[in-house]
Amino acid sequence: MSQATDRLAAIAARRAAGERCGIASICSAHPLVIEAALRHGKARGADLLIEATCNQVNHEGGYTGMTPGDFRRFVETIAGKVGFSLNRLVLGGDHLGPNPWKHLPAAEAMAKASRMVDAYAEAGFTKIHLDTSMGCAGEGAAPPDATIAARAAELAAVAEAATERTERAKPVYVIGTEVPVPGGALEAMDHLAVTTPEAARETVRIHRDAFAQRGLDQAFSRAIGVVVQPGVEFGNADVIAYQPERARALAGTLRDLPQFVFEAHSTDYQPVAALSALVDDGFAILKVGPWLTFALREALYGLSHIADILAPDASRESLPEAMERVMLAAPGNWKNYYHGTEAEQRIERHFSYSDRIRYYWPAPGAQQAVGALMQALGDRDIPSPLISQYLGRLYGAVANGSVAPKARELLIAGVTEVLDIYAIATG
Repeated sequence: MSQATDRLAAIAARRAAGERCGIASICSAHPLVIEAALRHGKARGADLLIEATCNQVNHEGGYTGMTPGDFRRFVETIAGKVGFSLNRLVLGGDHLGPNPWKHLPAAEAMAKASRMVDAYAEAGFTKIHLDTSMGCAGEGAAPPDATIAARAAELAAVAEAATERTERAKPVYVIGTEVPVPGGALEAMDHLAVTTPEAARETVRIHRDAFAQRGLDQAFSRAIGVVVQPGVEFGNADVIAYQPERARALAGTLRDLPQFVFEAHSTDYQPVAALSALVDDGFAILKVGPWLTFALREALYGLSHIADILAPDASRESLPEAMERVMLAAPGNWKNYYHGTEAEQRIERHFSYSDRIRYYWPAPGAQQAVGALMQALGDRDIPSPLISQYLGRLYGAVANGSVAPKARELLIAGVTEVLDIYAIATG
């Protein structure tokens, strides 16, 4: 393991010893987000956890076109450019299970999931979230808990075998099924239920038994986290903030589960006080993804307005116009998430907290539009009044000299502002 993975593996013990410890899990494959995270980690001298989901990155390429080995090289190349020490890096696989292939019968979907987990383990990912909670063809929304645990153990056996074969470090595991599906919440925001203490304890029990049945007791000893629902979520225009009193009983179960901390998904857009309270209550691993690309999109759109003023060009399509065209041409990543009138859907395509626009930044049309924008602005210093007008939250950092008033640095700064919130909460 890297030194960072060693520290992550000890997170429950560190917490039990009285250390206030938490870590943000950066869930993004956007190169500027990754660069911002690595630069932020280097500046703080902090460990960095970067995770790829089963849909983003898998043995078939995922929607990014990257295998786990490709993703590792992608992150490590950026780390080399910014001078981030790999001893402080943990790579994780999120929601590893049959979700990308759940339209297939269970045996086929699990066979593909096994090949994916093998690829993650072979590539040296040392944090594995096993998520087999989704039903496959003919199974309904979710299989029984015992089946979920048995499938998780089946995938853990694959990971263990792969590390033996490749002489890679043994991974740490995160278990648990009370988690939104990858890609965004689908349930109504008005009846979000906090995981019960009984459900959390049962999740651990059935997974421990399932691992034991396969002779994987040693692997289970490296399980460090349980994914639960602490009562946080976000939708297209709403955020449910953490209320510690609602999760008090759930947080109390960690006294009975000294091996574990909780992992909280969908913590995007939470106030810093809420994120800090989550860490205080044992939700020590905080997933964040859409908020990072949402902040990047805000900065890109602000720069688009600035370019229209500094470098007017009637032949250059504005970035919002270009992204609208790109999203309408390929609606698969937003049409099942955005509803209402055409005008309401247009607003959600660009400004929803669920940030489905993030799936489109790798598209050739989007890449061309962003490239044209950055070329138009070049390396010029952007006047501070325009930064105040269109990138207001970054004005202070520019004014005090901590951020250069240049287009690329402003994009990095937009993401860094979110990372700072998590640094305060987990610090």
